[in-house]
Amino acid sequence: MGKENQDAFADCHPIVNFIYFVSVIAFGMMSLHPVCLMIAFMGAFAYSVCIGGRKAVLRNLRYMIPVIILTALINPAFSHQGVTVLWYFPTGNALTLESILYGLAAAGMLVTVLCWFASLNHVLTSDKMIYLFGRFAPYLSLVISMTLKFFPEFVARIRQVYQAQKCAGFMVDGKYFKRIRTGMRVISSAATWALERAVITGDSMRSRGYGIGRRTAFSLFRFHRRDAVCLAGILILAGMTLAGFLSGQMAMQYYPYVAVAAWNIRSIVAFGSYLFLAVWPTGMHIAEVLMWKKRCRVMQSGDTIEAAVGSR
Repeated sequence: MGKENQDAFADCHPIVNFIYFVSVIAFGMMSLHPVCLMIAFMGAFAYSVCIGGRKAVLRNLRYMIPVIILTALINPAFSHQGVTVLWYFPTGNALTLESILYGLAAAGMLVTVLCWFASLNHVLTSDKMIYLFGRFAPYLSLVISMTLKFFPEFVARIRQVYQAQKCAGFMVDGKYFKRIRTGMRVISSAATWALERAVITGDSMRSRGYGIGRRTAFSLFRFHRRDAVCLAGILILAGMTLAGFLSGQMAMQYYPYVAVAAWNIRSIVAFGSYLFLAVWPTGMHIAEVLMWKKRCRVMQSGDTIEAAVGSR
């Protein structure tokens, strides 16, 4: 795999990755301000594309669009608050503009947080989770690392079973209940494999002496100067963003009417800090890719000059 396909932010120290994702996920759930939602969504979506490439765009839209539509429709159906009445349901309840706007904002917040969690699952691997929590919470770190590893393997196993049964001619198309029966057979086979895998893992851990005596830890992670600079920048931006949240500069009211905080210098600084924080890993990825391509061009030009001199 070439350097341009790697992620510079994922190569940082696990503490840097953990503090960053805790910050952006917390900020993503703290405010329903349209500017905050746009900044958070842009940062989460851009970084997921940096990680997954072009396929990540379709993969994200596949779950984002249904979640947005479903959430945006559910809130006006159950919440009838607001002073701007657009229409009345046959039951007599009002459809208000405020409930629609709040539903759209809640949907944007939900898909943004899901997108951040997807990136977290990619960056914070099982070895990083064990490094972060292994010393003071070894059992918790083990459970988290095994869970993060289990879901991708389970999904891959379902695909394998589906393809195997499809090639063997056991997949039934047609009526709805027949397809459900086919899917249940695939899930049952994959679940049986997962349970057997869990028993084998437990026996292997027991035979290797897990839980006997004091547990030692070994890690190859080292905190370098680049990690210190990155952590300092994240903490500064997160602190300025948190100050904007706590001072009410990034607040918005939807009920009973829509009201937004007035813009001033402090709010501009808060939104700017949040923007830089949201695009921080994407900026690191782009800078690393550009630097790598520049080095490749320099190396290629040097090889061309050496070949020209050698031909003489």
